[in-house]
Amino acid sequence: MAQRRSSSALYGVAACAGLAGIQIAPTLGRAFCASGPALRASARRTGESASLQASPASQSSGLPGSSGVAAAAGVFGLACVAAAGARRRLATDSRAARVVCNAKVPRLSDQKAWLDGIDIFIFDCDGVIWRGDSVIDGVPAVLDKLRAAGKRCFFVTNNSTKSRAGYKGKFDSLGLDVPAEEIFSSSFSAAAYLEQTKFKETGKKVYIIGEKGISEELDLIGVPWFGAEQDKDKVVNLGSGGKVEHDPDVGAVVVGFDRNVNYYKIQYAQLCINENPGCKFIATNLDKVTHLTDAQEWAGNGSMVGAIKGCTGQEPIVVGKPSPLMIEYLEEKYKIPDRKRICMVGDRLDTDILFGRDNGLQTCLTLSGVTKEDKLLSDDNKIAPDSYVSSIVDFFP
Repeated sequence: MAQRRSSSALYGVAACAGLAGIQIAPTLGRAFCASGPALRASARRTGESASLQASPASQSSGLPGSSGVAAAAGVFGLACVAAAGARRRLATDSRAARVVCNAKVPRLSDQKAWLDGIDIFIFDCDGVIWRGDSVIDGVPAVLDKLRAAGKRCFFVTNNSTKSRAGYKGKFDSLGLDVPAEEIFSSSFSAAAYLEQTKFKETGKKVYIIGEKGISEELDLIGVPWFGAEQDKDKVVNLGSGGKVEHDPDVGAVVVGFDRNVNYYKIQYAQLCINENPGCKFIATNLDKVTHLTDAQEWAGNGSMVGAIKGCTGQEPIVVGKPSPLMIEYLEEKYKIPDRKRICMVGDRLDTDILFGRDNGLQTCLTLSGVTKEDKLLSDDNKIAPDSYVSSIVDFFP
């Protein structure tokens, strides 16, 4: 009965944020490993008393490579503990995050005192740093000032269309000097999850709905894949006896944002998930909308994931925000002692701000992206940041 109540609380809280159905997979706690003090800290946070076998995490450096993904994957184990603890944590922390939701969220003020209380900034990218292919006015100068003040900056995006190397190229093209090791994408998260769960050792393949960001990250860890852009022009035979033949050796379907999604891909994915025993359904993120141009919002990866959920009845393993995977990785790799001195800056309430609040970070919403002021201050909003700004230019008035 207690377990049933815990599950109900989890899904009830998730529904408030429009995230109902995110799966906290029981396999995650068993699959992921952790190391040393971080494991004990994770156990304390989640109330878990179980003992996990530790494995040392290696260092990653520079542009991403196989060793970088492997090191990240070892640290990613800190994020996913046994299902019971994860449910308790999400149910408790998420409810707490929403208790203050209807209080009037203050605009950021007394910026000097605020900046003095923060050592690390985690920035979302789309809607915070850029919109489409245009950098937001004033952003380069703000990043320079933050670094000059001794602040560390990291960039975490749910957009899986590029690998970390690809995002490094985008930052460069926008005139932003950002080292590759400061960039974390959901395509990287998907690869790290597969690496940590020893997917390669199964001899199985991955079918991708998504773009080259995912395939490039899988290439780095030597996991065989197909689909993605290879299937963008494929059609199904709907004549008498028409069928799609699928590969029984597909052990995981990874669904990321795909501007060339089609009925063939959806059919192929559902066949793998429904008919291949043990096939994993992995979603890079559940964002409802995204920024393809600066003229309007566009349907996000939530639409692709929703199509697969609808025809399989399965809930995905979500590796992007608001999953705790990325913050646990940063915390261990960079030996961050106090989460309260980290600020998550984003434009989405149900991913960025939820990610920050559920993981004990300070939070700041920027109105330069998806969320507008009337929505933020609406009585219907159930997720409140600590403060908000028009854009990050307001950090230095």
